[in-house]
Amino acid sequence: MNVMKRMDVLASMREAVYLIGKRLHVGPHSFDLVLFRQIFLVSVGKAAIPMANYMLETLQGTLPLKGVVVGPGIWNPPDGIRYVRGDHPVPYANSYAAAQECIQLMNEADDQTLVVFLISGGASSMAEAPLSPSIPMEDLSAFYRTILYSGLPIGRANTLRKHFSAIKGGRLAVAAGGATRCTILISDVPEGELDVVGSGPSLADPSTVEECHRLLAKLPGFTELPSSLQEFAANMPETPKQLQEGRFPSVGFSLLSSASLIQATIPLVEAAGYRVVVDNTCDDWDYHEASGYLVNRAIAESKDGRPVCILSAGEVTVSIPESSGIGGRNQQWALQVARLIEGDVRFVAMSVGSDGIDGNSPAAGAWVDGTTWKRAYAAGFNAAEALKEFNAYPLFAALEDAITPGPLGNNIRDLRVILCNSDN
Repeated sequence: MNVMKRMDVLASMREAVYLIGKRLHVGPHSFDLVLFRQIFLVSVGKAAIPMANYMLETLQGTLPLKGVVVGPGIWNPPDGIRYVRGDHPVPYANSYAAAQECIQLMNEADDQTLVVFLISGGASSMAEAPLSPSIPMEDLSAFYRTILYSGLPIGRANTLRKHFSAIKGGRLAVAAGGATRCTILISDVPEGELDVVGSGPSLADPSTVEECHRLLAKLPGFTELPSSLQEFAANMPETPKQLQEGRFPSVGFSLLSSASLIQATIPLVEAAGYRVVVDNTCDDWDYHEASGYLVNRAIAESKDGRPVCILSAGEVTVSIPESSGIGGRNQQWALQVARLIEGDVRFVAMSVGSDGIDGNSPAAGAWVDGTTWKRAYAAGFNAAEALKEFNAYPLFAALEDAITPGPLGNNIRDLRVILCNSDN
């Protein structure tokens, strides 16, 4: 997990976001603070607190500053900053309160306001409210649970969330009126899809109602959800495709992403003597297909006689049964790989979540080798049943093969590693 700890939010913020005189630099962009009268800060997601801490420290003494921070832990905010501990992965009352705080703050913005949005993984559920007053919050929570267990890739899941939300899909930006907006993101979605991070509260939304209807038609259990959701879906409005600009252009900047995860891992693997092959082809694939694809890729790449390491970033999808055990997509993938490489001493593999959390388990993921399947049975576990019941964590914990760093305060997707030594 040394790689995960290298994805340090504060170090990345210091490198990309800084103040020179009265000019705020954000990656390739900059803002002359002399031209504004106030700054509003909205920080939402698993990295909300460290991102907010850095921005507050950087902007101290520049302009009057107000903000809303919505994160996963306990935090004592400074004066002028409202903090709400958001719900995750399903929004409840705290998330609704957080959304109302964000909307209220945006309603106070004007064309002399610079709004800095800090959005990271987990933001979709941590601040949320239904677009229509006819949808009770508990109905929206039920909708989130259905999406969560559906196996939808995050991009498609967030397309649905955007269209039902009062603040997602650019609607929080609309509430800011003519303010100038700067969005800094830590991406937990496929590369380049910035509007998907946190369901895009501050960015225009390219997804459509038509696309949303197609997804709903195939969403398991949607027709069994409360009528408020189905009635809204029949006449849902389009999300904002273009956003009003302030006096100065608004910008979006990706601070960290799954590409950062790969780049931090490569030198460590190369130093261990492996030839590195990066293959993110199976991003958002079902875990069965992704495991087979990557194992076969490792076998093919090892035929030149050199040990190879396959690195793959992104997420695999899982469909969780109604009655499930303790686990997550990383452990599910790892256990399926263990089945595929059973008895093959050439392999070691692992999959971990960069936030330190995998599903409903206390682990980030697990590692496996050609003996895992056999060792599981020797320890009294039926590995095939564990896969079927989405219950991989007890098995990995018993084998001491679970990876448990604890929450890491960040989320830039998952990292899968397959090491394959040559037959020669």
